[in-house]
Amino acid sequence: GPCPPDRARLSLEVICLSLLARAADALWDPWLLGFFLLTGLLLSLGCGFFPLFRVRLWLSATLGSLFRPRDRPVRGISSLQALSTALASTIGTGSIAGVAAAIYLGGPGAVFWMWVSALLGMATSCVEKLLAVRYHCPSPDGGWQGGPMYYLRDGLHCPVLAAWFALACLPATLAGGNLIQSGSIASALHAALGWDRLAVGLGTALLAGLILTGGMGRVARVAQRLVPAMALLYLGSGLAVLLLRREQLPRALALIFSSALSPSAALGGGAGYTLLTALRHGVARGVFTNEAGLGTSAMAHGAAQVDHPARQGMWGIFEVFCSTLVVCTVTALVILVSGAYDPEAALAQLQTGVVPDAAMGVPLTARAFSSVLGPAGTWAVSLSLILFAFSSILGWSCYGQQSLRFLTEGDRLLPAYRAVFLLCTVLGAVADVSPLWQLVDLCNALMALPNLAALLLLAPRALSCLAEWERAQTAP
Repeated sequence: GPCPPDRARLSLEVICLSLLARAADALWDPWLLGFFLLTGLLLSLGCGFFPLFRVRLWLSATLGSLFRPRDRPVRGISSLQALSTALASTIGTGSIAGVAAAIYLGGPGAVFWMWVSALLGMATSCVEKLLAVRYHCPSPDGGWQGGPMYYLRDGLHCPVLAAWFALACLPATLAGGNLIQSGSIASALHAALGWDRLAVGLGTALLAGLILTGGMGRVARVAQRLVPAMALLYLGSGLAVLLLRREQLPRALALIFSSALSPSAALGGGAGYTLLTALRHGVARGVFTNEAGLGTSAMAHGAAQVDHPARQGMWGIFEVFCSTLVVCTVTALVILVSGAYDPEAALAQLQTGVVPDAAMGVPLTARAFSSVLGPAGTWAVSLSLILFAFSSILGWSCYGQQSLRFLTEGDRLLPAYRAVFLLCTVLGAVADVSPLWQLVDLCNALMALPNLAALLLLAPRALSCLAEWERAQTAP
């Protein structure tokens, strides 16, 4: 007989999710991940591995500048505000849940490949942010607007690819940048305090709406205060765990390095993690946590006013350093020194195909913190998760508004976008948003392809600009 409507609708959803998953997997694994690494390697070679050999210079231009008097930007936002806005979106739930999933699925060696991805991604991020400022243009609200759309259009003279990037970015802002983040906030508060999910969604939407109506400037000012506070909370808790379990640190570091090149030998031989799985999950986590090469965070940096585009490139290097080499590394080490993660047990679960929800992601990270710090550790992870998710909502809202402004050449549709965005904030709190990860992966791939191509094609101009600034900084 005919299929009942509910069953037919469920079958259609399963088919759509399967198609999205296949499309995303076909792009990401392994071709696009390799493209990210290749781009980072070529740009690193082109700049003489500037992020590694000129650490003192880029730290002086970033952290060092915080201790020097700064002029208020005539238009746009400051470099620090641009960095804070970018970090608001990059230091998200992936820093807590994603790292735990990478270790569980790829083994301790995934952390090593995450570091490799970040070290190469520093050059990618530097060039990306440099180009975002070099090709930025005045925005209708009196500031600056920049990012991949603008250097694809004005630098590469390819408006089709520029529109492609903006079109791929819009659904990503609503799904990964909002629905999934709102769901994380609601889940955390419901589990910790028993709060009603709809009430949490309405409260989150109200608070986000009050900030979004002030445009990029208000988001940047909130991010400048929120990001340091949430980083201090999370890193402070993580460092406390590492201090209390400091005798386990050498073993954890040894396990990371030995598992990176020979996972089965490091874990006692036999069937288990492979080099390929460690490489794949480590690189993927590096890409998703710092967004170097994805192009999204370049939109925040493109709004900055600086004396030279390369100066913003230094903040791009610092962004990768902070989001991946600091925050994600602390998460990884806490998991490995706490004893909450057992490689043999994880392998057994993966081989049987039955993976409990509490085995990886946020539950694994929370268990690692709480096993050392007790209930305080659980609260630290829960509160950090809420702050990370909310800051991601703010950062991604700016990316969506900039993409829409580029496509429509004006602000006439911005009120409608904000209304839809805030509605998604409420829906994300009450709906099952886990299937949306397939859509997010596909949108990220569609953004990365034109952006990475642009970075390579515009590399000669960007590297020449970087060399010019470097000579000026080192001149007597």
